[in-house]
Amino acid sequence: MAAAYNHFNTLRRPVITEKSYKATGEANQYTFRVATDATKAQVKAAVEEIFEVKVVKVQVINMPSKERRRGAHVGTRSGYRKAVIRLVEGQSLEVAEEA
Repeated sequence: MAAAYNHFNTLRRPVITEKSYKATGEANQYTFRVATDATKAQVKAAVEEIFEVKVVKVQVINMPSKERRRGAHVGTRSGYRKAVIRLVEGQSLEVAEEA
């Protein structure tokens, strides 16, 4: 990545879905969209520094682009990369509490 690396460039936004919200309560996991070139170590460092929590595990998933149609017009929805972060028992994040 660039020399002027910033942790806020790694984490793009939290993923708020029913499945991710359920994992928050059951397994203490949080899901974020991350930069396409971010590694597990960079995601872990970003979450630990920004939210001041201890990360146990990071899983990274590359979501493929999908073809979408609107009548006769064909386009693609861009792919993205997401990360599922598991925190130490007893810690939590405030990102998805209001959703």
